[in-house]
Amino acid sequence: MASSKDSKTSDRVSPYNDEELEYFKEIIIKKRDEAEQELTTLQNLLRESMENASDESAYSFHMADAGTDAQEREKTYMLFNRTKKFVRYLDDALKRIENKTYGVCKVTGKKIAKGRLEAVPHTQLSIEAKLKRR
Repeated sequence: MASSKDSKTSDRVSPYNDEELEYFKEIIIKKRDEAEQELTTLQNLLRESMENASDESAYSFHMADAGTDAQEREKTYMLFNRTKKFVRYLDDALKRIENKTYGVCKVTGKKIAKGRLEAVPHTQLSIEAKLKRR
């Protein structure tokens, strides 16, 4: 078996040094913290919405109001799921930083530009690969 030192010669090893990886890690952790706060807020909104739906149904029931409420709940639920997925992507990026494979395009095997990683720190695709997928 190859030692961890041997794996650093692989073309899949991060093109960024430890200091740069730490910089990206800070960006990712900040975004992850913000996303976790958003998840908490969305979860509370969903909980309140469900409680209000059961409270209001006993009093005044208007189909349009019920439809609007259901639509708002659905939008909140979709946003909650999207944010949860974003947190998973950020967690995966943190793992790539830890195992020093961060910043390598999974399609081309080339370095992902620093500017792209600053804008989309969880990406695994270079701009070149992303544009080809369209």
